[in-house]
Amino acid sequence: MTGSVTASGLEQAAIASGAIADAATISPIGQFQRDHEAGRDALCVIPGKSGALRFGLEANFGEEQRCRGQGQARRAGDKLILSFSGGDRCIVVAQYDGDQVALPGVVDMACADLCEGRGTLEGVSFPRIANDAASALRARDRDGDALCEAQ
Repeated sequence: MTGSVTASGLEQAAIASGAIADAATISPIGQFQRDHEAGRDALCVIPGKSGALRFGLEANFGEEQRCRGQGQARRAGDKLILSFSGGDRCIVVAQYDGDQVALPGVVDMACADLCEGRGTLEGVSFPRIANDAASALRARDRDGDALCEAQ
C-alpha cells in the first residue's frame, strides 16, 4: 500500500504544480479512437438522462473479428465503469486519465458475448480525439451505424 500512497502524493504534487491535468476534473464526454492495421477502435461517451453517462464502443481485430457494445458509464475517481446493456451483465472497470480510456488486460467472461471470432476487449485502449457530445454522436462503427445514439 505504501507504493500507491507515494505515487498518489507524487501525482498530487504534479497536479498542484500544473505539470499534469487532474483527470477527476476532466469530463469523459467525447470521442475516443485509434486507427491501426486491423481496423479502428472507437468509443463514444455522451450525457444521458438524470446526469448518467452513456457509451458505445467497437474494437476491431480484422475481418469478422470485433467486439461491440453499448451501455451506461459512471466515473469513480480515475476509473470509468462501463456497464454493458444486454443479458450477461458485462461490466468493465477502465482506467481514465482524461486523455485515454484503457480497458484492463483481463475482463469478465460475461463480456465474451460482445465479441465475434477471436476478438476480445482485453487491453484495448482508446485515445481521446474530441471532448464534446456532438463529436461523440458522429462516431460510427465499421458498418456505418452510430455507436452512441441521442435520446
